Amino acid sequence: MRLLLRHKFNVLWLILILLPAFVLAASHKHVKHKHWTKKYDRHFKKNTKHYFGPGVDWHWFKAQGIAESGLNPEAKSKAGAVGIMQIMPSTYQDILKKTSGFGKIEDPRWNIAAAIYYNRQLYKRWKKKNIAVDERMNFTFASYNAGFGRVLKARKKLREQNKKQPEAVKQWAKVSPFTPPETRHYIRRIDKLMQVKAN
Repeated sequence: MRLLLRHKFNVLWLILILLPAFVLAASHKHVKHKHWTKKYDRHFKKNTKHYFGPGVDWHWFKAQGIAESGLNPEAKSKAGAVGIMQIMPSTYQDILKKTSGFGKIEDPRWNIAAAIYYNRQLYKRWKKKNIAVDERMNFTFASYNAGFGRVLKARKKLREQNKKQPEAVKQWAKVSPFTPPETRHYIRRIDKLMQVKAN
């Protein structure tokens, strides 16, 4: 009887240890995996092409939507961020001042359109900072998550600690340790969804 109880305890213990790993593996299925709905793909494709051009893979923004809400149009954060792309209403109002024809923030097509438009504005700001194309998307997504100013502060901290390598501030892997843990996790999640080697 004792042996049977010990065996059951060991099996239960093993399940409890491995369960988080299985959940984590499922949450990092490739962005193209059938696990993720294709319902909003046309919005990701159309807006990526419109704001970034045909040379940018629209899956980056779908991966961002997965990282933000799991592609849930009903998602609402404690801070008030709304929809698939978790846009703050104040950010959405700023976007509406610069663009025309967008509908309600809760509508997935406008939520996605506004987020990709906003990403484009951030992307252009990093281009002005001479961030290389292969690094720019991580800086863009980090700014979307933490705010452009916080990522600039992270670069400033790195620069202060690493005066011998001024070019380090152009590498996400070097800047990321100075950003909030949530932002680092966010970038790693998007990279894993895209099956890019995470920094």
